[in-house]
Amino acid sequence: MTPEPGFPPVLAIGLMSGTSLDGVDAALIETDGVGVRRTGHAVTVPYAPDFRERLRAVLGDRGDVAGAARELTLRHAEAVGRLLEAAGVAAAAVAVAGFHGQTILHRPAERLTRQIGDGALLAAATGIAVVDDFRSADVAAGGEGAPLVPVYHRALAAGLERPLAVLNIGGVANVTWIGPDDDLVAFDTGPGNALVDDWVLATTGRPFDAGGALAATGRVDAAVLGRLLAYPYFARPAPKSLDRDELGRREWAHLSPADGAATLAAFTVEAVAAGRDLVPSAPRRWLVGGGGRHNAALLDGLRGRLGVPVDPVEAVGWDGDALEAEAFAFLAVRALRGLPLSLPGTTGVPQPMTGGRAWAVPGRG
Repeated sequence: MTPEPGFPPVLAIGLMSGTSLDGVDAALIETDGVGVRRTGHAVTVPYAPDFRERLRAVLGDRGDVAGAARELTLRHAEAVGRLLEAAGVAAAAVAVAGFHGQTILHRPAERLTRQIGDGALLAAATGIAVVDDFRSADVAAGGEGAPLVPVYHRALAAGLERPLAVLNIGGVANVTWIGPDDDLVAFDTGPGNALVDDWVLATTGRPFDAGGALAATGRVDAAVLGRLLAYPYFARPAPKSLDRDELGRREWAHLSPADGAATLAAFTVEAVAAGRDLVPSAPRRWLVGGGGRHNAALLDGLRGRLGVPVDPVEAVGWDGDALEAEAFAFLAVRALRGLPLSLPGTTGVPQPMTGGRAWAVPGRG
């Protein structure tokens, strides 16, 4: 990376605990908040089942939120320690840790969002300054508060051919469109893995369709797929976001396990294809991150429908398992510099917005 004059690159740690409640990802990058150099160091610390249930119990901002927030913070401190050990880096060499926390309430239409975690405690426990509370300023200004990763996608994609689409297939699928002039559009395309995973668990007892093997043996029910694609969400302009539970399950309840998996995989693919109409120009390439990049049925379907190269993000040297953690390291440095974290084209916020709260290590000012 080429540093911006006057702002030398620093080492930064990013921490991410997602909606799956399965653990915390930690990653180390070097950045000035504009360019980025990936170090390749990342760890995942799984949550024990009992802690996962304590987290689940506070979703909706209820129950022992303070207790869950403290325990969550200490588990993040453990992840930082493991990352520093793996990287052979001292805490004193790291400028900041970006602490996303755990989302327990997100109602942007009501201008409400809450991510729990104690930034001051994390700074004290790790000896590293912390930035947290990344979403509140965007939501308070009328934005969706998500996605926040697009500005990091843009930094990573420096030098790649444009227009480029970076598609994340998690529980819900979302896309970042990066234009020739570095302009950004981002939104949830529709379902990702969640509907297929829930269906496979309910009908076979397996937690997910490994490699898309079950979907590959089924037939797509065109009538069911057509009704799903008629859902009003898909007619809305971008930016927009979709809750994983917005779509009911009555439409496909009568299908066989294999046909249901095939139909829901096709639903994900067709929703992504429909998203091409919501960006300024068709991407020349799609890079796919998230767990969905391991599903051959999804990737093959996307290649057939999009008609341009569709590759896992590893094809350009990125780490699909560490991207979100890396992003919050990048965003923490941007927050310290007062640079925008979100844009009108990514969250619908009226103007570019910075955000985050900074916490110093006690005794260091």
